[in-house]
Amino acid sequence: VELKRPISIAAISVIIAVVAVPFVAAQQILTADKYFQKVSQDYAGINDYEADITITQGKNVMKGILYYKKPDLMRIDFSQPAKQVIVSDGTKLTIYIPKQSAVFEQTLAKGGTGTSGALIANEQGLQLLKKNYSIAYLESPTPVPLDKGSSEMVVKLKLEWRSTGEGFRQLELDVGVKSGLIRRIIGVSAAFEKTQFDFTNIKTNQNIPQGRFNYEPPQTANI
Repeated sequence: VELKRPISIAAISVIIAVVAVPFVAAQQILTADKYFQKVSQDYAGINDYEADITITQGKNVMKGILYYKKPDLMRIDFSQPAKQVIVSDGTKLTIYIPKQSAVFEQTLAKGGTGTSGALIANEQGLQLLKKNYSIAYLESPTPVPLDKGSSEMVVKLKLEWRSTGEGFRQLELDVGVKSGLIRRIIGVSAAFEKTQFDFTNIKTNQNIPQGRFNYEPPQTANI
């Protein structure tokens, strides 16, 4: 499976914004809006993380290792498709597709007001999600299995866009009860196409070196 076109910045920014958010324990049931607010406040404690990531779009499946470092560094080294790379150094997004020997580059705009803004990967980014999406529990605040028959329990949130200018019309965020981390994101695009992001083996605050996000694509690749 190869990436036919670059993953949208909206999709990437949403991944960064919510993948490693710590779960907020509460003695009382919170409204979805207040729960999300507490999540965004605690997000400031995440300085870096890495995780195995699986991206599913229909029958197409991509797998790799995701690295993130605060405030806006991100890298995915794919094993499927092999050697494919996505890197954001905070100012530029680079995608290398080895089978096509092609490099896609896009400058990231700072100070954007939507979910496609490059600075989504911080507490302020989650506030942008709160501003641009209505937030509710998918069904209720009661934990449910991640999948049918699964022993892993999650709390499911549903975000729906307030305007058509956002990358996804709807987002589902599944927060693991035991791990306290976002385990899955399901996004529905304006064209009603579904993309699912699964995150496993997440490690936070490992002091990932800055150099991990330096990337030079092969000189023979077409930009």
